[in-house]
Amino acid sequence: MRIGELAALVGVTTRAIRHYHHQGLLPEPERRPNGYREYGLRHAVVLARVRRLTELGLGLAEVRDVLADDAGRELAEVLGELDADLARQEAAIRERRARLRSLLDDAERGRLTPEGPVSPELADFFGEMARSAPGHSAPESAMAAKDRAFLVLLDTTASPEDRDAFLTALRPAFGAPGAAERAHEVYARLDALADADLADPRTDAAVDEAARTLAGMLPDSLLAELGVAGALAVADGRGPRDDGFLDAFYADFAPAQAEAVRRAMRLLAERGTPAPPETLPENPPEKGDKP
Repeated sequence: MRIGELAALVGVTTRAIRHYHHQGLLPEPERRPNGYREYGLRHAVVLARVRRLTELGLGLAEVRDVLADDAGRELAEVLGELDADLARQEAAIRERRARLRSLLDDAERGRLTPEGPVSPELADFFGEMARSAPGHSAPESAMAAKDRAFLVLLDTTASPEDRDAFLTALRPAFGAPGAAERAHEVYARLDALADADLADPRTDAAVDEAARTLAGMLPDSLLAELGVAGALAVADGRGPRDDGFLDAFYADFAPAQAEAVRRAMRLLAERGTPAPPETLPENPPEKGDKP
């Protein structure tokens, strides 16, 4: 085939083919008596491989090394590898299109969030949060927006198993009667701490009240998921993995807000800590003695 036919077959320009010749990536074909280059199947295979490797981000020097490793292999083997690569690309495209279809469906249902795209599991959870949101026209709570951003970060960094376990543990907080009112109160108290000074004695009482309100909303299922030790670790900024996740989580809050969240996690841990047994006095009063 001629150079224009080869370029059209592989999907590159004739200029690119000449450049690959100059770089030693594509062997020069034999020329016909009339001086025109005559390309064959081997040239098409090599050119397709060069194009694929460059599309993956490899530099021409790296492509040259890959091609050198292919030297001497049977054409059928190279074609088989090319076919397998194309099959993987097709599978990746199908997966991306399925994800896009899911996002389009979410958009049609009004479930596409500003933080998206997110996993379908988190999209469903956001829908539950929205259905339990207070029915008023006030501006959205800044803390509520941070709450969703935290969940998006979790959606990105945690394993699907850890994410699903955490969302399952949180669901009762939004499905119980009065959940909307409790959520509104929690967000309002935390929003009020945005500019609070921890050094001000009056702030401590507001922080404590916000912590108790938040702890009251946190369900027992979250405590069961984290455990007492886990809840205390979260309060202290220590997660199950030393990946900086909790550092980023607390750093996004104002100091008083972060302290309220820490205290709420300690209160949650106290809920799961058994009370110490009552102790009797060492010398109980004898019968007939006045207490």
